[in-house]
Amino acid sequence: MNPNLKWKALFILVVILFCIYFLLGLPTFPTSLAQVKDNFSHQIKLGLDLQGGTHLILQVQVQEAIAQETDQTVDRLTNELRTRNIHYEEVRRVDDTHILVRNIDPSQLGQFRDLVTAQYANVWDLTPAAGDPSGYTLTLRPGAIAQIQESTMAQSLETIERRINALGLTEPTIQRRGGRNENEILVQLPGEGDPTRAKSVIQAGGQLELRLVEDPRSYPSQSEALAAHGGILPAGTELVPGRSETRTPSGAPDTSEAWYVLSRAPVVTGRDLRTAVENRNTNNPGQWQVNFTLSPEAARRFGPFTQQNISRQMAIVLDHRVYSAPVINGRIDDSGMIEGSFSQDTAHDLALVLRAGALPASIKYLEERTVGPSLGADSIRHGVQASVLSLVVVMLFMLVYYRLSGGNAVLALILNLIILLAVLALFGAVLTLPGIAGVILTIGMGVDSNVLVFERIREELRNGKSPGSAVEAGFSKAFLTIIDTHVTTVVSAFFLFLFGTGPIRGFAITLTIGLIANVFTAIYVSKTIFQYHLAKMDRQAELSI
Repeated sequence: MNPNLKWKALFILVVILFCIYFLLGLPTFPTSLAQVKDNFSHQIKLGLDLQGGTHLILQVQVQEAIAQETDQTVDRLTNELRTRNIHYEEVRRVDDTHILVRNIDPSQLGQFRDLVTAQYANVWDLTPAAGDPSGYTLTLRPGAIAQIQESTMAQSLETIERRINALGLTEPTIQRRGGRNENEILVQLPGEGDPTRAKSVIQAGGQLELRLVEDPRSYPSQSEALAAHGGILPAGTELVPGRSETRTPSGAPDTSEAWYVLSRAPVVTGRDLRTAVENRNTNNPGQWQVNFTLSPEAARRFGPFTQQNISRQMAIVLDHRVYSAPVINGRIDDSGMIEGSFSQDTAHDLALVLRAGALPASIKYLEERTVGPSLGADSIRHGVQASVLSLVVVMLFMLVYYRLSGGNAVLALILNLIILLAVLALFGAVLTLPGIAGVILTIGMGVDSNVLVFERIREELRNGKSPGSAVEAGFSKAFLTIIDTHVTTVVSAFFLFLFGTGPIRGFAITLTIGLIANVFTAIYVSKTIFQYHLAKMDRQAELSI
């Protein structure tokens, strides 16, 4: 045999062995068919439509992030005016994008305008207030609103992805969905038939806020809290529900609901967290608590805040509920704790949520759908049946129409499928129902490549060339055509991957891998088989094609 041909055959054998390894792993002796199936199913990861699982569509309430930016600006501006001793009557939020500053001292209007221009002009527009000659309105700029919306979506996507991945779920899909103004996120959890824990971690917004308690009393209902303040809350405050801090006559904690009057602007938010770890509650060994530390910048704000408010209550607010409202006994710089009736698991999940980062806005579930494993099994069965049927029909056609050369094409097709599945296993790609469609299309493209080559060989044989020359000419002349068709299809698949959602991307990935493998099998492997056959056959014999 030609030494060059031996090296080609050895290279093909090595490729086959590598593919079998990535598909089945290292063999064990003795082995069984059930073990082979188990190894194969472990290597090939199935998508939601094949494996079953949970499909969620979330909508991020970006307007909350805009409102929070406005509240924080009100707080910063108020502190700046007090620091510069600029007299005014009121600074309040009119709505999510407007702030009203009323009755500024006329002699200090220039100082006020200079302050806003120097520190807020990039985000806020300053205009005179209607009906108030010494008042101004700050309006959040459209560009700033768009930037807040975009950063809120990006942070929400990243945070949800970190939380889901931390739960150890297999190959979840987490990506934006719909247009830019829809603010939706698609979450797919293959194999997760009971998504309760995942949903609880996603829902736990982790919006940790430390706020000053403006009224030392707590109220059993919202109506009683409003009645105690004459039906109107003090400016810059809001009512937040939580649990009571009191105790029953027996000394046990009172777990009834309570309402607190809190400062609207938080001094610290979840974005200021550096770490969060669950620990046993030292005062109650049967319960757990979450200890957290703050970033240096937050600690610089938190230290003076706690020092100025010693003996007052500070509420620890998580997801718009007061977890506890301890009294500030001294200056606190960079650490704190969240106490509650936590088990180890709930404390762990809460710490996980806080470590993963705070969601900048709450989320709303627009759609929840569970795909049962039986439906996935039906999809796999029908998809495999379609693939096998198409492969059998193609094999029969090639064997009948091209005789022994058709067997060459059949071997190339089988190797093409082995390489395709092995690459999916190697890179941990997820096989979906559209991915199976990509496999079937790959079979069609493989047949097309072989037909191009075989018809070229037949044409050369009709022109009187010898079998060896006809094979060489057939492959060389069909090569550019095959490359051209494959490149154009790969480019189309690239755009499907770039702009498509999860299932469409699965189709694009499978098709691309199949096409690249097809170039190898239809050109290199098929030609090697022809060369081996020609080396064995008699010079006067005709090529069976």
